[in-house]
Parts: sequence; C-alpha cells; structure tokens
Amino acid sequence: MIRTAVATDVPVIHAMIRELAEYEKAPHEAVATEEQLRDALFGADPAVFGLIAEDVAEDGTTGEPVGFALWFRNFSTWRGTHGIYLEDLYVRPQARGGGHGKALLLELARIAVERGYSRVEWSVLDWNQPSIDFYKSIGAVPMDEWTVYRLTDEALAAAGRR
Repeated sequence: MIRTAVATDVPVIHAMIRELAEYEKAPHEAVATEEQLRDALFGADPAVFGLIAEDVAEDGTTGEPVGFALWFRNFSTWRGTHGIYLEDLYVRPQARGGGHGKALLLELARIAVERGYSRVEWSVLDWNQPSIDFYKSIGAVPMDEWTVYRLTDEALAAAGRR
C-alpha cells in the first residue's frame, strides 16, 4: 500500500498537490512545477523524499496512487539528532477512511526510528478538524505554544538584500 516515490510519480504528485491546495483554499499559492518537483525529489542532490499510497486490489495488485507524503530531514539542536518534517500529506477524497493516511504516517515513523531520528513533525491548518482529530488519534500532540513564521516573496527578497 505504501511505497517510495519514483520519478514517474511526479505528474500524479503534482496533480495531488494541486488538489491539496484546492482543499486548503489556496490554489493560487501552489505554483510548483513538475520540473521543480522532479529536481527536488530526483535531481543530482535530492533534499525532499516522497511516499506514495496506492489502493490494493483483492488479488493483491496495486492500483492508482491515492495519496502521498513529501518530507525532508530537519535537525534538533536540543536533541542533537535529525528528524523528519512532513511537508505535505494528502489522500484523495474517494480513498479517505481506507487507512492510507495512517499508513503514510506510520511509514514515516518507521523511517525515523530506523534512522535514529528523534521526531516527526508537521503543520496543520487550525480549521482542519478532521485532520487534527486523526493526528491526535495516533498520539500526535499539538505544539500550541509555538507560532510558525514565514518569509516569502517581496518580504524575503527585501530581507535578503539587507
């Protein structure tokens, strides 16, 4: 059901990123191209990694991808170890409730444990209660005392010129 993404998955990952942006009410913000994804995931120096969730038919064959997770390594100065930052996790609406999201998260946890990483973390929109409930059901805890900040576009360019 869960496998490592390969280069031929880039078009479907790109399509699901667009679907996720629609779901999160921000399609105008999803400007990444297939070429950018291909380079980030499979270029000379990949810094992003992907997992694909597929339906499994009764005969054991796999079907079309129904979900994905994109992640990268981060580092905790306090723990002195790497961790996983889950950038995106998405399961197509018709496949939700089938265990794909949980399987993707459990595979990330398995990777973290296998590699000696100390944590898996991600962000979720405050209004996305179904996802919040799901994350809590597997033991994830909110980091309520932290606020995420971001520099992009003009603010990033201005800061970079200082």
